[in-house]
Amino acid sequence: MRQPLSTPPAIPAGALAANPQPVLAAPGDLLLRPWETSDAPVFFAAYQDPQIQHWHTRQPASEDQVRAWFEQYRQAWAQETGACWAVTRGGGEVLGRMAMGSLNLDDGVAGCGYWVLPAARGTGVASRALTALSGWALREAGFHRLHLDHSTRNEASCRVAVKAGFLLEGTKRSDAIHSDGRHDMHLHARIRGDEQPG
Repeated sequence: MRQPLSTPPAIPAGALAANPQPVLAAPGDLLLRPWETSDAPVFFAAYQDPQIQHWHTRQPASEDQVRAWFEQYRQAWAQETGACWAVTRGGGEVLGRMAMGSLNLDDGVAGCGYWVLPAARGTGVASRALTALSGWALREAGFHRLHLDHSTRNEASCRVAVKAGFLLEGTKRSDAIHSDGRHDMHLHARIRGDEQPG
């Protein structure tokens, strides 16, 4: 049985799920929207990219499994345990993925993750999308702290995090396994009240 809190929750249970998962706009005609069934082929194709395979150990085995994941994403929003968005150009062409997980509504804390398709890399898509997501999460949604981690060898993810206002807090030694073994991980976070990324 869940014990009662001695302090009120940062985000009351049901506050997120009471509304549909939002569509978020970002500069450069980017639109973050929930995944649609028709996105399954491009989502599955993304995991054939060597970089995405290397940095993301959980990978779909088929388009059918992708569609099952999309259903899990819908359930996660309803259960207030997570949220995933397709990063698109104007709501159409998929450029990448943004996700929030490990939602702790009592403390107002959540983790973030992302990937971008090869053709969209180096254009600021990930940092603009992460800035939009974190702005919504820390304001409208009511979260207080967002965190993310990445391999210390993944310099591109580090640049995205810093550009989106996620300060480097430290290094978690030997914290994750990638295709070439264990990696140290950088921990970044953005909290409500941090300076807006420029």
